[in-house]
Amino acid sequence: MAADRASYAASMETSAPLAAVEAFEGVAGVVDGGGVVVLSGAGLSTESGIPDYRGETGRRRKGVPMTYQQFTGSEADRQRYWARSHLGWDSIAAARPNTGHRAVARLADAGFVTGVITQNVDGLHRAAGTAEAVELHGSLHRVLCLGCGNRSSRRHLDALLDQANPGFRGTLAQVNADGDAELPLERVAGFRTVACQVCGTGTLKPDVVFFGESVPKPRVARCYDLVDAAAALLVLGSSLTVMSGLRFVRHAAKQGKPVAIVNQGTTRGDDLAAFRVHLPLGATLARLADRLGA
Repeated sequence: MAADRASYAASMETSAPLAAVEAFEGVAGVVDGGGVVVLSGAGLSTESGIPDYRGETGRRRKGVPMTYQQFTGSEADRQRYWARSHLGWDSIAAARPNTGHRAVARLADAGFVTGVITQNVDGLHRAAGTAEAVELHGSLHRVLCLGCGNRSSRRHLDALLDQANPGFRGTLAQVNADGDAELPLERVAGFRTVACQVCGTGTLKPDVVFFGESVPKPRVARCYDLVDAAAALLVLGSSLTVMSGLRFVRHAAKQGKPVAIVNQGTTRGDDLAAFRVHLPLGATLARLADRLGA
């Protein structure tokens, strides 16, 4: 095993500095021990063509995400949200799991990863085969009625919006991490939203946690349970800027469990990490899965 590690590290040195190789080996050691819970963020999905919030693609974003208070308090804001989201949906629906998502699924199938918590709303972990991934912030693939509570398919709503707004689709300049498109206000005028098809009057909202909205308590409790039962926490592609993800890192560290972070850029959890890898996620996670025979 020692010879295999030395050989693998030597092969990695051709594409990464020695410090990165040593950090990678540390992460590999943590994952090799098993019982690992993954906490993933938007950086894991950039290689699938979905921009992140705070990395290089996020910095190009022109607008700011809509808050829950705006969405529920203003029909004009709901119209603006659904107009932008309707144009951006094609990019989200067409996105496919990348090497990183598949590597996480491989590690789970091999027994190294015992749970996945994702801050992403793109559904790509589940599409890659990690069916039990906890979608902390929900999923853009579902729609929730704020009136009757019915959940339905986003694809179905997309068809209804097409019928209500013939000819509205056009060329997109940019799609954001939360699935909406950059769209001039003049193009929003006249866009028609649709009501819940079950109760007939309810306001439809994507089944995701908006900024200013709380994650459902049972979902948070489930994530804490996963961390409590884990031997280690592996953070992938998250800057940990928002507390909804950082709290699990702090929780694991408080329990004395090793935290390993793979992310391009600094994070709010760096001071709690036993190992920190600054390398592209897809190739790094594929190497990790290969390294452990997953």
